[in-house]
Amino acid sequence: MATYRKYFKRVLRKYFPDDATIVAAIDAEFAMIQPDFSFAKQSKNPMDRRMEIAGYFLATIKILDRKSVDFEQIRVIVVEIAHEYVKPKNRFHAFLKKFPAKLVGSQLGHRFLRIFKKKVKNLGHTEGFAVDILTDRAETLGFGYGFNIIECGICKLFKKHNCQKFASILCEVDYITSNLAGLTLIRTGTIANGAKICDFRFQKS
Repeated sequence: MATYRKYFKRVLRKYFPDDATIVAAIDAEFAMIQPDFSFAKQSKNPMDRRMEIAGYFLATIKILDRKSVDFEQIRVIVVEIAHEYVKPKNRFHAFLKKFPAKLVGSQLGHRFLRIFKKKVKNLGHTEGFAVDILTDRAETLGFGYGFNIIECGICKLFKKHNCQKFASILCEVDYITSNLAGLTLIRTGTIANGAKICDFRFQKS
């Protein structure tokens, strides 16, 4: 079983202590939608790796929605699960989350970004991600790194399951992960909220 599921269970137990069936229902729903993102493990685009956990979030949201949990409560639960999952588990883990941002501007960082840019710019699958990595300081608020999501696999997945109104909740997680990296995320729009692209720009916190 994927390690991320324990964080879902922990938070769901907090909000639904008397519901012993909710996790089983989510697991069953996840199994049903899994074929829609099974491509991710073989995709040449590393951004597609996030599709599996996005699928488990989708399964969770679908079950909560069926239980008539309102949008705001679903948002609170999903963001709390995400926070529990991504927060550092120890000091070394916290260091690792900040390390990539420290490489921006270095020769090693430039080399890594050139390789990464080639891997993520094209779709690995029609249902996945396409991302444009930016390294020009004029385009990145002087930081030297940013990116635009041109096609969002998560939005495609949620739309396929008529859950597009919930996709924007996962956009909030980007602020959490950026903060853990020692960065402030500056963004003008997301595909989930109707923009043509998701623009990610950063400044050091």
